[in-house]
Amino acid sequence: MHTNRELLAKGIKYLLIAMPLIVAGPSVVFSAFNNQDHPFYIPVLVGGIIILIAAIFFIFKGITTIIKALFG
Repeated sequence: MHTNRELLAKGIKYLLIAMPLIVAGPSVVFSAFNNQDHPFYIPVLVGGIIILIAAIFFIFKGITTIIKALFG
């Protein structure tokens, strides 16, 4: 059994994309909740939730790609 190095690199790339999103998402949501009286509260909150969903997607995609590279 050998490891598909190109697929492994692709999976690691997905996880590296997710790393800043993991930090930015909760920070944006926290900032939105601290400024609830600001007129841009809803757009900032929606943007933070989108960032969180993107982070979850990239983590899932990265782990599944790494699993395929190792065992597929």
